[in-house]
Amino acid sequence: MIERRIAAELKDLIDSTPAVALIGPRQVGKTTLALEIGKTRPSLYLDLESDADRAKLGEPELYLAQHSDKLIILDEVHRLPNLFQNLRGLIDSGRREGNRTGRFLLLGSASIELLKQSGETLAGRIAYLEMNPIDAMEVPAAALNTLWVRGGFPDSFLAPNDRVSQRWRQDFIRTYLERDIPLLGPRIPAETLRRFWTMLAHHQSGLLNAADFARALGVDGKTVASYLDLLVDILLVRRLEPWHSNLGKRLVKSPRIYVRDSGIAHTLLGLVTQEDLLSHPVAGASWEGFVIETLIAAAPPGTQSNFYRTAAGAEIDLLLTPPGRRPWAIEIKRSLAPKLEKGFYLACEDIDPEKRIVIYPGTGNFPLKDNVTAMPLTSAAQALADLI
Repeated sequence: MIERRIAAELKDLIDSTPAVALIGPRQVGKTTLALEIGKTRPSLYLDLESDADRAKLGEPELYLAQHSDKLIILDEVHRLPNLFQNLRGLIDSGRREGNRTGRFLLLGSASIELLKQSGETLAGRIAYLEMNPIDAMEVPAAALNTLWVRGGFPDSFLAPNDRVSQRWRQDFIRTYLERDIPLLGPRIPAETLRRFWTMLAHHQSGLLNAADFARALGVDGKTVASYLDLLVDILLVRRLEPWHSNLGKRLVKSPRIYVRDSGIAHTLLGLVTQEDLLSHPVAGASWEGFVIETLIAAAPPGTQSNFYRTAAGAEIDLLLTPPGRRPWAIEIKRSLAPKLEKGFYLACEDIDPEKRIVIYPGTGNFPLKDNVTAMPLTSAAQALADLI
């Protein structure tokens, strides 16, 4: 079992708040982590996809009140949308009795329903934590390329070979398209959404041009926007927003789009092995997305993530702005001898970042000109994590 970095933060939240919502895509390891935490204290696990467990909650307040001394783990909680109002009453009555923390751990496969349902009813009573696939800080250095090729979903990463991993990801994509997405959003033809998702993988790290996607799919721009919103909300696609300021520069305003898990992107493109990937034009953009996901996951809570690009060509792949600090300017290169373009240095003059870093696939840190440091991915991620 891979030890997840998020485990300690989740335990702290459970010990300090009445309810915690652990949000993430399916099969990312939420249930496994919740059950491990449940072993360390009195707990009750209910899977709301199970008819038997849902039947127990026919009278939720009556049933859950009988287990007020336990951490109650509710898996796939969005299946019972009316439950949140009951949880509010149980949390408030528990507070009056001095039972103020560690009451409920809610697991959800997407952020849409959880945020919608609990936004008002559990305000001030719930903390949110997003669980991502396995990242570069959670595997040995020798396994980094395997993680990049297969992605961070545990069953995909730990598969005995690339073919088995690919088959798992194919089934994962099919399940989302045919079963999960119809439950979470509007009725979208599975084949249309698959085509859109595949187009996003081909467009990895590119600027969003909704009109181009709309023409290719035979729909209008608003429909493309709704498809993208859905994939972003269920944590499968990242929309990296441009950095805005009052610099007087003409800044690019379109977001950049990434399929968040590199393994899923590779499966959508039909890439199975590392050799397949390295010979494909998407290799550089895929590495960029892989690096961005790890660095965002490592950064302190509340860190803003953006990219910077001006009409004149100044550009930074990733700007991370931790709370109370100046931005970190990060350029991403898939080369052992990274060379930075003039646009990066011009962008740094505009922004005056606290750190100037180029991520490369090597093993040691070394300086470049103008206070830029070349760093391996894990070193940069650890430096961000140490800011917490």
